[in-house]
Amino acid sequence: MNELTERLSVDQPIIMGGADPTVEELRNRTGEMGYVLIKFTQTRGGTELGFPLDRQNTDLTGADFDNGTGVVHVEGNLTLNEDPVRCIANIDLSTLRGTGRLALEESKEDPAV
Repeated sequence: MNELTERLSVDQPIIMGGADPTVEELRNRTGEMGYVLIKFTQTRGGTELGFPLDRQNTDLTGADFDNGTGVVHVEGNLTLNEDPVRCIANIDLSTLRGTGRLALEESKEDPAV
């Protein structure tokens, strides 16, 4: 496992990524686009990751986008420095901040023994 992947595998502060994060942009990303940007803030310069949403494990039921309140739970798979990982994050709509972590996924190329 890569050192950065390991560092990001524990719960830590995140913010919504992107050039100009807004609740409306998050609504669009979790809705029609199906692709979110998350920035881990406790690495040197921050680490922004983008990933397609796993809609089955993403939960928007706690979000009130119209009033900018509640929490969204997002999940999705990506590859970071050759490590297959799942990004898991909760974002508070009132601040566009939250907590997130990476979970190492089983490599699809490794045959089960």
